[in-house]
Amino acid sequence: MPENIRVKICGLTAAQDVSAAVAAGASYVGFVFFEKSPRHLALEKAAALALPVPPGVAKVALTVDADNARLDALTAAVPLDFLQLHGHETPERVTEIKARYGLPVIKALGVAGADDLARIDIYARVADQLLIDAKPPKGATRPGGNALAFDWTLIAGRRWTLPWLLAGGLVPGNVAEAIKLTGAKQLDVSSGVESAPGVKDPALIRAFIEAARCS
Repeated sequence: MPENIRVKICGLTAAQDVSAAVAAGASYVGFVFFEKSPRHLALEKAAALALPVPPGVAKVALTVDADNARLDALTAAVPLDFLQLHGHETPERVTEIKARYGLPVIKALGVAGADDLARIDIYARVADQLLIDAKPPKGATRPGGNALAFDWTLIAGRRWTLPWLLAGGLVPGNVAEAIKLTGAKQLDVSSGVESAPGVKDPALIRAFIEAARCS
């Protein structure tokens, strides 16, 4: 994969899937801590999955509006490199979490239309990285992982002063187009490399990363 393209495989739930992501060249592996997700992990299982991840592959915990007690338990139990905040965390809360845990923070932000772009600039001042995702549909129980893409032309040509990941509806068949339209250097995929909700497909993981590599 070109050095300027990095892929995060999120929502990993099994040791063989973590191994498949690492073997395929993923730069990040993501673990979900949100009970409404089919990819939710107990802390003990997450720790067992994270411990064998080799140096150079970043371990990311996805949380949704988690309080300090929850984050205290998570960071004590699981070796992590990033915290990903996928809820309604305010900029002040992002700053507080960074200071409390000493870990870089990825803030996820949903996009449905041009009106959503101003929030990205606000969070760019406090987060270490951004994750630009499709805004969940009305009535959705999860803030992400809904296999939906947004209109990528909304962010075509936009650049921020910090690293960012593109997410939402990405699959092996459209990742090259997504990179071309948005200029994304980092990509986040979960449901797009699954055979069923929460069940990763090693062949799809390989195909996704290869498609990004050839973009």
